[in-house]
Amino acid sequence: MGNRIPRGDFEWVYTDQPHTQRRKEILAKYPAIKSLMGPDPHLKWIVSCMVLIQFCAGYLVKDLSWQWLFFWAYAFGGCVNHSLTLAIHDISHNVAFGNKFIQWNRWFAVFANLPIGLPYSASFKKYHVDHHRYLGVDKLDVDLPTDFECWFFCTPMRKLLWLFLQPIFYALRPFLLNRLAITQMEVFNFLTQLAVNFMIYTLWGVKPLVYFIVGTFLCMGLHPFSGHFIAEHYVFMKGYETCSYYGPLNWITFNVGYHMEHHDFPSISGLKLPMVRKIAPEYYDNLPYHNSWVQVIRDFIFNDSLGLSSRVKRSPKKALKTF
Repeated sequence: MGNRIPRGDFEWVYTDQPHTQRRKEILAKYPAIKSLMGPDPHLKWIVSCMVLIQFCAGYLVKDLSWQWLFFWAYAFGGCVNHSLTLAIHDISHNVAFGNKFIQWNRWFAVFANLPIGLPYSASFKKYHVDHHRYLGVDKLDVDLPTDFECWFFCTPMRKLLWLFLQPIFYALRPFLLNRLAITQMEVFNFLTQLAVNFMIYTLWGVKPLVYFIVGTFLCMGLHPFSGHFIAEHYVFMKGYETCSYYGPLNWITFNVGYHMEHHDFPSISGLKLPMVRKIAPEYYDNLPYHNSWVQVIRDFIFNDSLGLSSRVKRSPKKALKTF
C-alpha cells in the first residue's frame, strides 16, 4: 500500500489505488475476461420486471392501514427499491445497452428510478464516475464520510443512528464535499420523477408514494442490505481498502458484493462478476472477504476499532496529476 502518514483517524496513503495495476495484470494473463465486458442482455428485462412488480405493489397498498403499509415498505418494497439502486449502479457503467447507446442507459436508469420515489439516477452517475476514478481521494470521492460524521458518530449508539440516517448523508455529501454543476439529465430525471409521482398520487392517493419513499429510506438505512455500504470500502483488515462479500444476498442485489472484482472491471455487469473470480482465482481467493452483511453491521457498531474514519484517503494533488 506504500508509505502511510497518520493524519486524523483516516489511513492516509500516497500510492495509487490498487485496482488499476491488478486490472492490467489480469487482462494480460487472462484476455478472455474482455469477452465479459459490454452490455448484459438480461439486465434490462430483470429491471423492467422489478419496476412492474413495484408499481403493482404500490397499487395493492393504496387501501392498507398505515401500520401494514410501513411493514410492507420495510419487508418488501424497500428491498426491491434498494436492489433497484444497485441496478442503477450497474447501469451507470453502461452495461444495460453498451457504450454505443449511452443515452439509452441514462434513460433506462431514470425508468429504474421511478419506484424509488426520489430522483437519484442521474446524480448518482455523475458522482459514481469520480468514485471509481478517484477512489479514496479527499474531496473528490464523495463516498468518503465527512469530518463531522467521523467526529460525531463515534459511539455504538451514534453509529447505529448514523446507519439509520445513512441515506441522508449520502445525499448531502456531494453538496458538502465536491459540488458539481447540475446536468440536463438531472433536470430530466427530476421532471420525469415529479410527473410520475403526481400521476400516482392522482390515481391512487398518497399511500403508494409513502410506500415507495419510506421503503427506500428504511432499506438504505438500518437494513441487512445496507451492510454493503460498510463492507465495500471500510478497512476491516489493514492494507485492504476494498473488500468483497460472497454471501447469498448477492443473488438479489446484482452481485454488488463482488466489489473487488467490480472495481477491477467496472465495465462488466454485476451478473457476470462471479465469472471474473472463476477465471482468475489466484487474484481473489487469497484476499479477505465478508460472508455476512449483518455481521459487518454488527462489527461496525460494536467494535471500537471501527468507525466512520476507518477508510483509506489519498491526496487530491497526486490524484489530479495522475488523471
